[in-house]
Amino acid sequence: MEQTQSLRQAIDNGQTVWAAGVYDALSAKIAQAAGFSAVMTSGFAVSASYLGLPDVELYTMSENLNVIHNVANAVTIAVIADADTGYGNAINVMRTTREFEKAGAAAMIFEDQEAPKRCPAVADAVAILPKDEGVAKIRAAVQARQNPATLIIARTDAFNEEEAILRAQAYAEAGADLIQPISKCFKDIHGLRRLRQACGKPLSLQILGWLETDLSQDEIQSVAGLAVFPLVALMTMHKAMLENMRQLHQTHSTQQLPHAVTSMKDFKSFIGFDEITALQNRFLIAQQDFSALKK
Repeated sequence: MEQTQSLRQAIDNGQTVWAAGVYDALSAKIAQAAGFSAVMTSGFAVSASYLGLPDVELYTMSENLNVIHNVANAVTIAVIADADTGYGNAINVMRTTREFEKAGAAAMIFEDQEAPKRCPAVADAVAILPKDEGVAKIRAAVQARQNPATLIIARTDAFNEEEAILRAQAYAEAGADLIQPISKCFKDIHGLRRLRQACGKPLSLQILGWLETDLSQDEIQSVAGLAVFPLVALMTMHKAMLENMRQLHQTHSTQQLPHAVTSMKDFKSFIGFDEITALQNRFLIAQQDFSALKK
């Protein structure tokens, strides 16, 4: 796919690709309309939007795959898939890689937690796989991809900096294209630079916590091939919709909503009614024309 090759080329050329975290086709279309050249399907956001539940790997591979498929069909930019633990061992990872690729993913993030995973952004501790097993899963993903341009991103959920560096080096040697640490591991840009130098691969950073508040754009770009704001879309939706729904419930009126809403005209244009109408006019035979054809 063109998007896959473009993403690979940008990162291989030393650029930093800035991406928005999304959770469904509509949020992906909005991110593209806002100007992003890539989106990432955040597992945290998918679990919240798809199931209304926390990110503890409750959704299945096929449910996540359905989200990837819909997102990839809705946009013309690169889609980065949060593939969680790969949904099993190295053999499962191989199928996950092939299926996600077919669904339209230009890149996949595999983490080295034991399944079922726990979100490190909210958990005080997580159980991670032995390093050799984590390496085997990355090797399996690299071998299984059908398009050599597809990016395999190895995420280590180690909380200890030295352990994270050792794993990053091993995953890079196994063929990972980018390395992703968790935000709770490294504490400053110096740690991220050590990681970047040690593994010899660009980093994939989820801009959360201290990375969001303490790092400048230039600092992020000095180490990252991929920089993602994973939860801005989800949290924006939650706050704005909750406040509007509360006001609507209290007043039974749309006249004083806290947040302005898109007009029906603008949303119909955004979501593609004009294109559908044009296709209907071109391909659907009006009833009177159909009756004439029968004579």
